[in-house]
Amino acid sequence: MVNHQDRLISAVGLSRYYSEHCAVNNLEVVLDKGEVLGLLGPNGAGKSTTMQMLTGNLAPSTGEIKINGIDLLDEPRKAKQQLGYLPEQPPVYRDLTVSEYLHYCARLRNVPAAQCRKAVDYASERCGLQAVSQRLIGNLSKGFRQRVGIAQAILHNPAVVILDEPTVGLDPIQIREIRSLIRELGKDHGIILSTHILPEVQAVCDRVQILNRGKTVFNGTLDGVESLEKVFFDLIFREEALSDAQQEVAA
Repeated sequence: MVNHQDRLISAVGLSRYYSEHCAVNNLEVVLDKGEVLGLLGPNGAGKSTTMQMLTGNLAPSTGEIKINGIDLLDEPRKAKQQLGYLPEQPPVYRDLTVSEYLHYCARLRNVPAAQCRKAVDYASERCGLQAVSQRLIGNLSKGFRQRVGIAQAILHNPAVVILDEPTVGLDPIQIREIRSLIRELGKDHGIILSTHILPEVQAVCDRVQILNRGKTVFNGTLDGVESLEKVFFDLIFREEALSDAQQEVAA
């Protein structure tokens, strides 16, 4: 039985239209404390639009979003304090050192001045950045820049951390390190991970929600799923065939 006191995200009836195009259609997303949820789907499935709505960067056309019990639309500032977000392109300043950038982010997040150093040290340690703290971000590898992006997302110790395609473009060693970091963070935070990479979900997630054409086509744990790859492609092809058939009938 779900303890709703542990529910960190409750999003119901989410839809987003761009003119006549429906990018997200009546979506429900829930996340509990200590859970790593994988939002999985092909390109154009609605994952990034969903992430932007959950983080308050994009208003839904319909629906409601509660972050740790706080309505994101009614109290956006208060709700966003519960969130940490890493977009697909890390929001880093290449001409700052890692330490300078994280202190700057701490101030943006309203971390009290007396606690800034402690917050930066904590995030740096969690993300393995101590050895590069005085290096310019522009001189770091892409893997380390991703770590800096994750560090800025956890500086204020948010309840929820949302990561959009965190391993895209990384080499195999960097991917393994970032996945290990995500698993560690999942012990203390609720994590939503957006990806189109099947092994990523299998490696780090407790539950997967598969999206296609803005709709949920599967939502459940990986227990008992013998072949996630088969489930993924069967559901995607079935949904697309059904949609194509409906369009032919309408025509």
